[in-house]
Amino acid sequence: MCSPLLKMLLGWLIAMLIIGYMISVQYKHHPKALFYLFFTEMWERFSYYGMRALLMLYMVKGLLLGDTVSAAIYGSYVALVYATPVIGGILSERYLGLRNAILLGASLMAAGHFGLAFETPIMFYISLALLALGNGFFKPNISSLVGQFYFDKDPRRDSAFTIFYMGVNTGAFLTPLTCGFLGEEYGWHWGFGAAGIGMLLGIIVFSVGNFKKIFEHKGEKPLGVSKSSNWWIYSSVFLAIPLIAWVFNNANSSKNSILFVALLAFAYLIYLTMNESGEEKKKMFSIVILFVFTILFWTFFELAGSVLTLYTDRNIDRVISNDFLKSIFCGEIKTSEFQSINPFFIILLAPLFSKIWEKWNISSGLKFALALFQLGFGFVVLVVGAKFADVNGFVPMVFMILGYFFFTTGELCLSPIGLSLVTKLSPAKLVSTIMGIWLLSATFAGIIGAKIGELTSLENIEVSLTSNASSLDIYTQAFEWIALVTAIAGVVLLFLVKFLKRWMQEN
Repeated sequence: MCSPLLKMLLGWLIAMLIIGYMISVQYKHHPKALFYLFFTEMWERFSYYGMRALLMLYMVKGLLLGDTVSAAIYGSYVALVYATPVIGGILSERYLGLRNAILLGASLMAAGHFGLAFETPIMFYISLALLALGNGFFKPNISSLVGQFYFDKDPRRDSAFTIFYMGVNTGAFLTPLTCGFLGEEYGWHWGFGAAGIGMLLGIIVFSVGNFKKIFEHKGEKPLGVSKSSNWWIYSSVFLAIPLIAWVFNNANSSKNSILFVALLAFAYLIYLTMNESGEEKKKMFSIVILFVFTILFWTFFELAGSVLTLYTDRNIDRVISNDFLKSIFCGEIKTSEFQSINPFFIILLAPLFSKIWEKWNISSGLKFALALFQLGFGFVVLVVGAKFADVNGFVPMVFMILGYFFFTTGELCLSPIGLSLVTKLSPAKLVSTIMGIWLLSATFAGIIGAKIGELTSLENIEVSLTSNASSLDIYTQAFEWIALVTAIAGVVLLFLVKFLKRWMQEN
């Protein structure tokens, strides 16, 4: 008998079992604060990916904006979500303090998710603005706060960030099964509303940690900062909401402006690097180099929310033949539920990678190169899968699952390691600022990804949306190109590993 709720409950059970095991094994080896931040980040990512699982489908099927406009809005959203942390990082270090910034960001994002539940064009753009601003205050500061509980050469640091990253992806795993299921099954507002509830739970977890003094004196407001400066920040945030909403409403024409701002932030990173001296300058220069390769990685990885979502909807055979699985998934897997595959592999593999980095701590540069190779191989899998498509252009879903597997192993070699590197290599007074700039890599990825979305848009190349075989050819050509670019980038980075290892003072 088909039970739509069973798959959601099964997903929650699997996630809780894995989290329980991880905490029982790691609890004595890390500060308690790590686990409060773990669950805060888990609920924040639950809300973020809950919205992302539905966003592209909602724009194309709900608001009827079309492929090209939807890709532009999605790219601008990703770009601004990861551009605002630059400002959020600076303001938190100089005025708000990390903890106050985290709570401000979480509150803005909760409002954004609940705003999306109203399903009107005006609220859609205002809500995206709230989410982008909220992420700017939340994202760089919670990662920086984790880093404050570990000294520079603490061998537990990479392990801690891998555990923290598991929290990120536990939320990301649960949300398509919950928000995606509710949104596609019962209405978009149910999915977006569930994402808002997830963000409220994250606020509660973090507030409990604050009340219990779990975070000690770390992340407090800087000394000597007046209360009036905080009100000035809150007022500026309020005034920025309609401006950013306008940017989303005019995404095609505003992409260059977003790119210009991102380039200014990157120039600021180079300026900060040149102002350092000696070993600190070499460490900062290492961040700059790895930042460039990180942009390339996220450009193709973030296609999961746009191009790969439409590819899954149009060209993946989502019908299930196994009787047991058919009873759980009601005959087929919904497009949004494929967004759970990557985070499922993360929470499954994160404990393993955490142990691997403790016992076999290869250089960070080599980890980044391995990430690029694995990402590229994931797209090779999709190219091979196209050769097994049926006459209607539908590819067996096993190739999509296997592709996500290699995307995930690549992500585990890059993302948590990058967060760890920033907290380790940055000067103490600039950690949140540089963390914000580091996250800016996804801003460049969003702009470039929007261009890839435009190139693969079926509207622009005059192919009927019902022509699955034709759309398969278009997507496959794009995947071949992506695989080649990532392979070349991985080889280039391999040649730089020796220099980076020396500059970062890695043993």
